[in-house]
Amino acid sequence: MISSHQLLLGKRGLIFGAVDPASLAWHVAEQCYAEGARFVLTNAPYAVRLGDIRTLAEKTGSPVIECDATSVDDLTNLLSQTMELLGGKIDFILHAVAQSPNIRRKRTYDALNYHYFQQTLDISALSLHKLLQTAKQMDAIAEWGSVVALSYLAAERPVHNYVDMGDAKALLQSIARSFGLVYGAEKHVRINTVAQSPTRTNATKNFDEFRIMQTFTNQMAPLGNADADSCAAACVMLFSDYTRFITMQNIQNDGGFAATGLSDAFMNNSKFVELRNQN
Repeated sequence: MISSHQLLLGKRGLIFGAVDPASLAWHVAEQCYAEGARFVLTNAPYAVRLGDIRTLAEKTGSPVIECDATSVDDLTNLLSQTMELLGGKIDFILHAVAQSPNIRRKRTYDALNYHYFQQTLDISALSLHKLLQTAKQMDAIAEWGSVVALSYLAAERPVHNYVDMGDAKALLQSIARSFGLVYGAEKHVRINTVAQSPTRTNATKNFDEFRIMQTFTNQMAPLGNADADSCAAACVMLFSDYTRFITMQNIQNDGGFAATGLSDAFMNNSKFVELRNQN
């Protein structure tokens, strides 16, 4: 965990998506707590039952409210209860909600089940729009509040076996920009996304080649892969008052991978020495 500077002292938050200690949202919650914030934890009912969110709740002194992020009724109840429990409007929200039934069922991009595809988009992207629209209608987010959604580079570039999640992340980022324009002008609410390096979580266990992907990006990125704690620190930065005028942006928290063509580490990899000697 990054050292605390009390950047969120007195702020109220809402954190979606913590399941177990490997979850990015779990790391974000721990860092927010260390920075002085109070918050509500939420996840889908099945994730609350099967995960370990109660342990995190006890550690951070946080209430847990079950919520299906695709349900406007659930979101309305969640936002209402959060404001009541925390005693005021919400200063920051983490949206860490993503799932692809197509990936779980090992479908390829050219053989999608369209019903599953719609579920992917609803869960992983439209849930952000539903959250923001509901919050705006309820005036639930405080002025100069901050919303951060977790994204990935596949929103911009095709990634092997990421299937329909790339489309979902592209839509997620588009929603952040479009809603950021509206919410920013009316309430000074900031909306950004953070594209994280490949990080081992419960969600990535469905990627058979994850270790290959992680090794490749680590060699390509001049700073190496960003870990979960650095993701949490980036989110805290965006939640804090130090980034009041940053909105509608996608922050690449990936050690420079997205900006790199070919790194020295990759070119000097011993696996390719023989190919280089053939030139």
